[in-house]
Amino acid sequence: RKTALTAITLTATAGGIAAPALAAHAAPTDKPVQTERRPGGERQLKVDYEAQPNFYYCGPAAARNALSVQGKDINVDDMAKIMGTTENGTNSINDITPVLNKETGKDAYHSVEIKTPKADDKQTDTMRADIVAAIDDGRGVVVNIAGTATDTDGGVHSFEGGHYISVTGYRDGGKIVTIADSANPATASYQIDIGTLADWAATRGYSH
Repeated sequence: RKTALTAITLTATAGGIAAPALAAHAAPTDKPVQTERRPGGERQLKVDYEAQPNFYYCGPAAARNALSVQGKDINVDDMAKIMGTTENGTNSINDITPVLNKETGKDAYHSVEIKTPKADDKQTDTMRADIVAAIDDGRGVVVNIAGTATDTDGGVHSFEGGHYISVTGYRDGGKIVTIADSANPATASYQIDIGTLADWAATRGYSH
């Protein structure tokens, strides 16, 4: 029987599972990072948002939106081929981390697993620190989530079979993070509590 960490489920937006990090190399880019610094432990990166073109491209689309904050515009079809994306989705965060490193031009990204059914305080604090460090470095974060979560405005986002999203900013020192979600342009951006995000990524993980 497949466990929660190995099964791939087909849903409205097909997602994958977390796995150990791999790295790939490419020539560095000199394109500027577009960012906006704000007071009070807040930073937002400028996203060139693009919705996913079909129900199973959430992995490539999340990677593309995360990379767009560095001024990069990578074709999602090209990324899907490298990630091994099929109609079952992108299998693992492990398939996304090497692409982020390849396009960034350095081994900046690493995969982190949250293996438990719910994130504990240490896992949540680690995720918060990882996101703040990545955003401060001008890099978007890709998170593999599953289940239902409620944002800070009361909006409900449900991806029972799995989904990939990008984190492109934070406020309150990382207690609240900004999401770029390729699933629906009507809910392209929203904010969510870091504890809620960590629980949403439980049994899966993220690349930061």
